[in-house]
Amino acid sequence: MRLSIITSAVVAALVGFGSTIAIIIAAAQAVGADAAQTTSWVAALCLSMAATSGILSVRYRIPVVTAWSTPGAALIAASTGISIHAAVGSFLLAGGFVVLTAFVKPFGRLIERIPSSIAAAMLAGVLIRFVTAVFESAQSAPGLVLPLVAVFLVVRLVNPALAVLAVLFLGLVLAFGGGLAQPLTSDLSLSSLTFITPSWEPAALIGLGLPLFIVTMASQNLPGFAVLRASGYSPPTRPILAVTGLSSLVTALFGAHTSNLAAISAAICTGPDTHPDPAKRWQVGPFYALTYLIFAAFSAALIGLIAALPAALIKTVAGLALIGAFLGALASALSDEAKRFPAVLTLAVTASGLTLFGIGSAFWGLAAGLIALALDSLAVWVRKRS
Repeated sequence: MRLSIITSAVVAALVGFGSTIAIIIAAAQAVGADAAQTTSWVAALCLSMAATSGILSVRYRIPVVTAWSTPGAALIAASTGISIHAAVGSFLLAGGFVVLTAFVKPFGRLIERIPSSIAAAMLAGVLIRFVTAVFESAQSAPGLVLPLVAVFLVVRLVNPALAVLAVLFLGLVLAFGGGLAQPLTSDLSLSSLTFITPSWEPAALIGLGLPLFIVTMASQNLPGFAVLRASGYSPPTRPILAVTGLSSLVTALFGAHTSNLAAISAAICTGPDTHPDPAKRWQVGPFYALTYLIFAAFSAALIGLIAALPAALIKTVAGLALIGAFLGALASALSDEAKRFPAVLTLAVTASGLTLFGIGSAFWGLAAGLIALALDSLAVWVRKRS
């Protein structure tokens, strides 16, 4: 045991929680969650992080660090016309698909056939709205937003993982010190879970549940497995998907969306800075779990703190937190020249916010990209035959 084990776990949890909690709150607001349901959403996510990270790290003796799906939360925040009950039904569908991927090989192979460039383009189309919102906010509050952007650009040169956390802390100082924040209304009372009855609305299941599953797998689980492999570990893919998927099913009933492997947070916990002996880095898991248990207990107070901040600050923190994910998605979407046009079409339709038959733009972007890709493949086949 080394002190670096504890510090790595705490820093990873702070980065994961602090840099993306604003996106979770935006997602809860988008589906009409009240204060109790929002608190339950965050607390259930934190409990899921604690349970899955602790169980998997101890069981397999590797530093398995889990997180909530940040791009998935952005997808939810960008949705319109979906109630919290319909959202919970969509969360259950996405969690069920993750479990099916773990236990049913043909289903997993079917998901793998979705081109990564198309899935990445759909994600980029969702995230671009949040990234551009940073600079839209700069027009209304330049004295608040521009210093935060400057701090982000400087800190990321030293430590990209801590850049958003630095922005959040500076934003708190500017907001409360400058009188821009609202008075705090929450206390330090312990959080509680609220059971939310799901409703099964086809438009929400297709427009939110299916894209949420694809985004979670493509932008969270796959990079998470890659981080573990790059650190010299052989992660048990199916058990990890099974545990995180089952946890997502349970916590969905309390408002939480999907749980999955972490990528950025995992990188903090899997390198030699955590422990020089790779065989002992798994010990970070229990301390990471303990930190999230503390977050779960006081999630109501933490949400109250975020809710008191000005809207421009929330948009800035959320947008800057998603720049890395947007960059990765955009690079993946445009990496394959043969699929570049379908990918750009997917991005454009998704970013447009198009809603047809009550189904959101993420689904239509994915559909448009797949149709364009099929037509391109058909044209190539015809040319070869002629």
